[in-house]
Amino acid sequence: MSYKLLVINPGSTSTKVAVYVDKEQQWVESITHSPEDLKPFKDVYDQLDMRTDMVTRCYEQHGDKVADFDAVVARGGLMPPVHAGAYEVNQYMIDMMHYHPQNVHASNMAAAIAEHVAKQAGCKAYTYDAVAVDEMEGIYRITGLKEIERYGRGHNLNMRAAVINFCEQNDLDMKEKNIMSVHMGGGISVGLLSKGKIIDMISDDEGPFSPERSGGLPAFRVIDLCYDEYPNKKAMMDHLKNEGGFMAHLGTTDLRDVEKMIENGDKHAELIFDAMALNIAKNIAKLTVDVNGKVDYILLTGGMAFSDRLTKAIEERVGWIAPVRLMPGEKEMDSLAFGILRVLNGKEDADKLEGVCEK
Repeated sequence: MSYKLLVINPGSTSTKVAVYVDKEQQWVESITHSPEDLKPFKDVYDQLDMRTDMVTRCYEQHGDKVADFDAVVARGGLMPPVHAGAYEVNQYMIDMMHYHPQNVHASNMAAAIAEHVAKQAGCKAYTYDAVAVDEMEGIYRITGLKEIERYGRGHNLNMRAAVINFCEQNDLDMKEKNIMSVHMGGGISVGLLSKGKIIDMISDDEGPFSPERSGGLPAFRVIDLCYDEYPNKKAMMDHLKNEGGFMAHLGTTDLRDVEKMIENGDKHAELIFDAMALNIAKNIAKLTVDVNGKVDYILLTGGMAFSDRLTKAIEERVGWIAPVRLMPGEKEMDSLAFGILRVLNGKEDADKLEGVCEK
C-alpha cells in the first residue's frame, strides 16, 4: 500500500514543508519568516495561526489536496522527556507544548499545526524523535551538584536517523551494536547508541565548541564572566549560543569560510579549526568508556560532515576506537517521513502522551 505524507518542520525563521509518497519526496519548500513578519507576535506560540495558514497555502499551491494525505508528520517540540520514536499527536501534547514547554522553540507549534491539517484530512498526526527525546541512563545523569543533572536532549532526530540508515544500508541490527553518532552543525552533539537507545549524550552546551556555540567551558571562569561582563541571563545565553566557537575567534559561522582562510595561509584560523576537530575527537573518546571501549562504528553526520578536512582530522584521532563512516547532511524531513512510514507499515508502534495539562 502506498502512503502520502505531509511533513512540517518549524524553525525560528522558517517553516519547512514537504510531501512524500512513501520514501519519494515529491517536493520541499522552506517558507521564510522575516523579522518584519514575526515582529507583531509577542511570543513564539502566538505565530501559530500565521504559520498554519502558510502551511495550508503551501501545499495547495503545489496542487495537493488535504483529503489525499494519509498522515501528517510534525517535528516534535520540547515536551516532557520522551523515548525515541513515534508519538500520536493528542490534545495533551499540544497543551503541554503551549502552556508548559521545556523551553521556547518554534517546533513547539508543529504538533498543533499538524493536528489542524490532520483533522481536515481525516487522518492522524504524529511526531517522530522529538527534540525532547531523552533516553540517557541514570548513572550518566549524575554531576557533582545535586541541583544539576545532565540530560540527553540534543540532535536526536538526525543522530538516530544516521544510525538507522547506516544499519539498513549495511544489513546490521541496530539493537546488537554500539554506535557513536556525532551531529556536526551549528551545534555539535555526541551520542552513544547501545541496543538501539542513546544511552549517553554530550550535548552542545557541554561538549565541543562549534561554529557558533561555546561548548563546555571552565565553570569558575563562566561564573566570573556572568557577574563581571553580562547584565542578565539572556545576554549571557546569547553569548554562549550565538557568539561562541568560530564566531568568537574568527568572526564567521561558516566552515567553508574558515577552510578558505586556512588555504590562504591563516595560521590562527588553522589553530582554531584544529582545536575544534580535537574537541570533537576528545568527546567521542569520552563516551567510549560507557561500553568499555566496545564501539562498533563512529558515524559523522550533519552539515559539517561534508568537509573532507574536518572528517579526516577527526578520523586520524579516533580511527583506533572503531571504523569511522560518513553520513553527511541533516535530512530532517526524510527522517520524519521515514519514521512514520515505519509506523504505517507496522514496523514500529506509536505511543501517546497521557495526562491532563493545566492551562
